[in-house]
Amino acid sequence: MFLFGGLSLLLAIALAVHVVRSGRELYWLWIILVFQPLGGLVYLFAIVLPELMGGRTARRIGRTARETLDPNRAWREAKAAYDDTPTVANGMRLAQAAAGLGRYAEAEALYREAAQGVHADDPTLLLGRANALIELGRFAEALAVLEALGQDADRGRTPQAALALGRAYEGLGRYVEADTAYEWSVERLPGLEAISRYAAFQARTGKRDAAEAALKEIDRRIARADPAFRKEGRAWRALAAEAIG
Repeated sequence: MFLFGGLSLLLAIALAVHVVRSGRELYWLWIILVFQPLGGLVYLFAIVLPELMGGRTARRIGRTARETLDPNRAWREAKAAYDDTPTVANGMRLAQAAAGLGRYAEAEALYREAAQGVHADDPTLLLGRANALIELGRFAEALAVLEALGQDADRGRTPQAALALGRAYEGLGRYVEADTAYEWSVERLPGLEAISRYAAFQARTGKRDAAEAALKEIDRRIARADPAFRKEGRAWRALAAEAIG
C-alpha cells in the first residue's frame, strides 16, 4: 500500500513538472495533485501519450479524455475567440460549440446573427440555425429556413438538409412529407443518425415492423463498426429503441 502511494506521488510530481515545462493550463496541476491517481492518469492519456504516440488514434484518445474532463472547453475557447474577433467564422464556431452543449437558444441566435448581408444564403449557417430551431421545437420557423436553403439547388439540397426537413415536417404533423424526407436522407447519409431518427419516426407513426427492422440493421452496423465509433452508434440506437419501446 505504501509502495503504491509512493509511486502515485512520484507520477503526480513528474506530470506536474510536465505541465509547467510544456506550458499547459495550470488547472491541470490541481487535477493531477488533488485527484491522485485518477487525475494523473487522465492527464497521461489526454496529453502525454498523444504527444509521444502521434497519429489519429492517439489524438482521438486525447480529445475524448479532455472532452470528458472538461466538456465546456471548446465553448470557452470559441467564446474567447468570438469576443476577441467577432467574425462570421468565429460566430459559427461558437454556435457549433453551444449546440454541442445543448445550448440551442444561444446557437440559434448566433447562426441568425451571422446569416446577414453577403452571408444570408450561406448553407452551413442556414442548416445550423434550422437544426437549432428544431431542437427548440420551433418547427415552422425551421421549415421556413430550410425552404430558403432549398432554393440553392447546388448547395442546399443535401442529405443533411433532408434529414432536418424530415424532423421539421414531423414536428408539424406533415407525416407523408416527413417520411419522404427521412427515407431520402437514410439512403444517402453515412453513420447512424438518419436511420435511427427514421426508425424512431416510424415507431411513432405506427410502422412498428419497419422500425424494428431498422433497429436490427442498426445493431448489425454497430457490430461491424470501428470500436471508436461504437459509443456514438449506441447513443443513436438508444434513440430509436426508446421510441420503439
